[in-house]
Amino acid sequence: LDEVAKVIKPNDPHFAVAKVLALENTSNKLGGLVLPLEYMEKAGDFCERHGLKMHVDGARLWNAAVALKVPIAQLARRADSVNVCLSKGLGAPVGSILVGSKEYILKARRLRKAVGGGLRQVSVLAAAGLYALENHFERLQEDHENAARLASGLQSLGLDVLPAHTNIVFFDMEEAPVIVAKLASRGVRILCTDGEKRCRAVANLHTQAPDIDYFLAELAEILGKPKK
Repeated sequence: LDEVAKVIKPNDPHFAVAKVLALENTSNKLGGLVLPLEYMEKAGDFCERHGLKMHVDGARLWNAAVALKVPIAQLARRADSVNVCLSKGLGAPVGSILVGSKEYILKARRLRKAVGGGLRQVSVLAAAGLYALENHFERLQEDHENAARLASGLQSLGLDVLPAHTNIVFFDMEEAPVIVAKLASRGVRILCTDGEKRCRAVANLHTQAPDIDYFLAELAEILGKPKK
């Protein structure tokens, strides 16, 4: 937050006016890093001091709540607006939710309509979202455990692996695009995020511990390394 304070411009017509602090929880590119409750509270105080709104990009806020073992509402308590995703960890086929004041949501609906947004017969999708909320929330801990299992296995293959905080694993390997394509031909789908060596794998509703072991065995064979 001290770094953020340094880039808030003074009240000068030559500069843009800071309006909002947006926080991603969990953080994608930091390997699913969780922003703890204490940090979220400090961020709320920071926004009040500097006259900022606070928005939480909570596509994986469910994962943060499970990792911290706190109600999701506590993590969003200081926020003016929050978006959460139903189709990532929770496994619904589609859907996100925007949360805020009544006035804020009315404005969001108007802006959505202005840019051509809107769906008909959306209750079918809403039903899938409700099912995901009622049945897939607590099981997110399984994804975290599988991600940790994967990170440990990748390290045993001698790869450079970022800490797996929740359900996301980043790791580096040479000739990654070629290896990613070979894995895809064997039924394993991961991403090479930089076109060179950085890879991203996500444990999810469709992966179980045996799938993690299969991934590691196939990768070991491709790399010519026996899995330890």
